[in-house]
Amino acid sequence: MIVTTTPSVEGYQVAEYLGIVVGEAIMGTNVFRDFFSQITDVVGGRSGAYESKLQDARDTALRELEERAAVLGASAVIGVDLDYEVVGDSMLMVSASGTAVKLG
Repeated sequence: MIVTTTPSVEGYQVAEYLGIVVGEAIMGTNVFRDFFSQITDVVGGRSGAYESKLQDARDTALRELEERAAVLGASAVIGVDLDYEVVGDSMLMVSASGTAVKLG
């Protein structure tokens, strides 16, 4: 399945719009990761633990988006948008949304 942030897929025409699809992932972080990321924030640098958790959440949201589009019979999802939110003190939410389409 083609998943793209663009409103179209080069070389193809949209034959049918099937509707908006969304995939979400909410990931918790643990106390030790929070503690060590605060140290990283103080001394500078990147937090590998949070980057890894963010990648996992993004992959999960996009996989869910594709699964929901496949149920509709889509061959692509266009106009994909990724949103990131912090929920509470230790939860990360990633939401992926787009339009499921059949390409012709």
